[in-house]
Amino acid sequence: MGISKWLGATLGMSFGGPIGAILGFALGSMVDGFSDGSIKVNTGSPYGAPAPTRTKSSEFEVSLLILAAIVIKADGISDKRELDYVRAQFVGMYGKDRANEAFKLFKNISQQKDIPVRDVCFQIKQMMDHPSRLQLLHFLFGIAKADGNVSQVEVDTIYTISNYLGIRAIDFESIKAMFYNSSDNAYKILEIEKSATNDEVKKAYRKMAKKYHPDKVLHLGEEYQKGAEEKFRQVQEAYDQLQKERGFI
Repeated sequence: MGISKWLGATLGMSFGGPIGAILGFALGSMVDGFSDGSIKVNTGSPYGAPAPTRTKSSEFEVSLLILAAIVIKADGISDKRELDYVRAQFVGMYGKDRANEAFKLFKNISQQKDIPVRDVCFQIKQMMDHPSRLQLLHFLFGIAKADGNVSQVEVDTIYTISNYLGIRAIDFESIKAMFYNSSDNAYKILEIEKSATNDEVKKAYRKMAKKYHPDKVLHLGEEYQKGAEEKFRQVQEAYDQLQKERGFI
């Protein structure tokens, strides 16, 4: 399937603003871009309509491609392990054929020198619901960790993206803790202090299980459920760990 046909089927819409400009550049570099008119990108329009109640799969997909490119370029090194991680994630989510087309577009986006991070994130914030933005953040940490080490510049870049996306610092630290090993990770994942009572731990667990429940991103499609299930699993593991350490049921 040609990239223009794939995008036409996947997106089913036109992007304006900075995201439209980035897509326009990437598509213009591809062999069959715009060849059959199946995808139209309006690079000169404003950011678009107010945020929908539920994020569309196409919006998440394009946002994922752009933000992944920003994180991979953050330390000035395009590590093969990070690229392999992105490709593997695409294959797991989309299947081999569609993943290959997505990766082609991703590589063309990555070649752009100056991606306006702030403007892109503001546009994503406008069109994407909060659970979907949290899922984006989880994926970005996965990319940074793919080479075995999350550099400080990568953490700083993801934090900047998180801030622009309107994600609270405590939510950022919760997701970040899922990719680190430290004595207080369980507390950070559950967004509580070590001084919390057992009842507060239980309450925090119920709150976080609800926040990270896979059903929160069910509207994105089955391909994005695996990442959501991983967040949910780590919340459960954090709670189980504190139950054992504290000896409560």
